[in-house]
Amino acid sequence: MASGTYVPCGPCGYDDVTKDAKRWCTNCEEGLCEDCENAHRKYKISRNHKTISIEDYRKIENVSISQICEHHGENLEWFCKTHDEVLCMVCVPSKHKACSGVISITVASTNARQSIALSDLEQAIEGTLRNVKQCIMNRESASKDIDRQELAIKTTILETRTKINGHLDKMQEKLLCDLRSTSHTCKSKYSKLLRKLESKKEMLTELREQTQHMKQFSSDKHMFLGTRQVNQRIVREVRSIKRVFGATKDYELKVAIHSLIEKLANEVKDFGQINVSECARKLAFRDPKIDQAQIGINVPTSRNIADVKLQLIKTFQIQRNAEIVISGCATLPNGHILIANTTNENQLIEYSDTGKHIRDIPVSGRPFDITVIDSNRIVVTYPDMRILEILNSNNFNIENKISLQNICFGISIVDGRLYVINGDSTIQVLDLSGRQLETLKVESNNSLYITTSSDRLFFTDSANSSVHCCSLKGEELWHFKSESIAYPYGVAVDNYNNVYVVGYFSRNLTIIQQDGKDSKTSLTKSDGLDRPRAVFYDKEKRTLLICDYNGKVALYTVV
Repeated sequence: MASGTYVPCGPCGYDDVTKDAKRWCTNCEEGLCEDCENAHRKYKISRNHKTISIEDYRKIENVSISQICEHHGENLEWFCKTHDEVLCMVCVPSKHKACSGVISITVASTNARQSIALSDLEQAIEGTLRNVKQCIMNRESASKDIDRQELAIKTTILETRTKINGHLDKMQEKLLCDLRSTSHTCKSKYSKLLRKLESKKEMLTELREQTQHMKQFSSDKHMFLGTRQVNQRIVREVRSIKRVFGATKDYELKVAIHSLIEKLANEVKDFGQINVSECARKLAFRDPKIDQAQIGINVPTSRNIADVKLQLIKTFQIQRNAEIVISGCATLPNGHILIANTTNENQLIEYSDTGKHIRDIPVSGRPFDITVIDSNRIVVTYPDMRILEILNSNNFNIENKISLQNICFGISIVDGRLYVINGDSTIQVLDLSGRQLETLKVESNNSLYITTSSDRLFFTDSANSSVHCCSLKGEELWHFKSESIAYPYGVAVDNYNNVYVVGYFSRNLTIIQQDGKDSKTSLTKSDGLDRPRAVFYDKEKRTLLICDYNGKVALYTVV
């Protein structure tokens, strides 16, 4: 292919003439100026060649398609249907001489644009792109979780430090208070002894003065008697003073810091440790089917409902003391069952697929319907509040809240577009940010439930006991009405666009052929259905979930 700022005309270049090409021949793979294009159309051999504008050529200019055999270097001109291989003229006699299904590549490529392989390839690319986008959103969500975890841990560290500081402050104040009290007690004992000694000192000083005065001024008799009396008193005081001296104590204040405090100061080197727990995150990757055969391939695109069978996996009754009114249900990627209980409890209810109650999940209002966005997110409708909420399906934190002008009931998603039924002849189409993309007008004023496939949407009209199938643009393709379906509510669609609808008053499950021309009643009241209201089909696990109004749950495998 040509490249650069302009595309030269191939035939003119053969004559060493430089001219800009105006068109590109996809068969010859060269540019054509206006004169050469006119001549190109005149020649019989190139009359039916396809030419495109240079602008369109620019779109495929860098698409690398090899037409040369990688083994022999010759042009690829043949196709072996038996081995599903493209061949050159050397490959045919060397390895495919005995093959009866060798045809020219021209014949093999006929209607290539309408081939199942191309359709499968496009679906594979779209499917893989969706998987990558979901993985990107998952990892972005995981990154935000790390931010939240970091903030929570930082808060814990600071709160712990504040708590420790407060506790240390209290212990310090208590110890200082004990120090003051002990010091005061010791000093009080010293003071008491000092007062005694001071009293003894004053008394002895007074006796000394009296003895000196007696010696100077008293008579011998008075001196004799005084000496004896004072001496007796001195003996008593000496004994008293000796007792005081014998009971005298010295006090030394010391402190014994608690061993844990010592360890905290000397041995504890870390405030804590940041640990990372790793676990394999099983991201749901839905493998798209890639079929490389160009011809002779018969891939089933439909399934007759007569061949559809339901095998019961598990049935159980939701046990609650309060009122229960089931309006919506879904199977989460982890296999758990999520149920919308549209009462004033404002809760979703989570069960395992074995019927074990996992938890009740508080939500913003009375939930009506649920649909799964991807492996990490769901969306819930709240008619009374006129809002949708996108929740993380692991911790059920709110990731986005979308306010609507109209009431909202059933909801479904395809290719990142939310289809919300309003019950007033309209379906709102939103992206995941809440931006309104379009509003579809439909032939129904009594629609509550909706589901989608890759190219269709389906909704029930309960008052008219009908089921409608439309394109994703809202153009009606068919509608189905039967007396056997009384008040149809929940609706689901399988991998073949066959429709599953529950009749509330008829107490049954009806399967409708993908073209709307045939139906069969698959489950009835005798199978345990009692006013069924919600139904969900898991296209990966091929399971069907049915919930009755009063909380009876049944899970089936579709075979």
